[in-house]
Amino acid sequence: MIAVVGHADVTSESLGLLEAELVASLERAPDGEPGVVRAGGGAPVAFGRALREAGRDLVVVIPTRGMVPALLPERDRVPTGELLLLAREVRLLTYDPGDRDACVGADEEIIAGCRRLVAVWDGSPSNGRDATAHLVAYARSRGVEVEVLWPAGATRAGLRAAPGPR
Repeated sequence: MIAVVGHADVTSESLGLLEAELVASLERAPDGEPGVVRAGGGAPVAFGRALREAGRDLVVVIPTRGMVPALLPERDRVPTGELLLLAREVRLLTYDPGDRDACVGADEEIIAGCRRLVAVWDGSPSNGRDATAHLVAYARSRGVEVEVLWPAGATRAGLRAAPGPR
């Protein structure tokens, strides 16, 4: 299984760039290997679209509280709707979608069950709201193969184009 993590705040213009990079990445991966993402916007949506284009299955992990789907933050509802339409399978995982640390823990659990991680990451360090750098380090520490993607010209909302991954 291939997990994808990455920035949720990529611009809508960058989603197409990311999708193209992700399709190319999938062409290099073993045939038929499915992908898994945690529900949300940005990188998960680009990956879901890329998987569909590549003819592969998507697994979407959604949050639960007591085995009842939890209400997502408003910014994640529309993107998650698209992911659910693209999904072949939906998995439930107990975590609070409004708590950054709980979301990071959910991503760590997803990564721990995967062979490969594709990180949509501009090389920026982790901060109080973005944990992509941490998740890359976490995957590497567990021996999970990591591929970092950040296409030329990709931008994040409110940020200028970054130079690329480290």
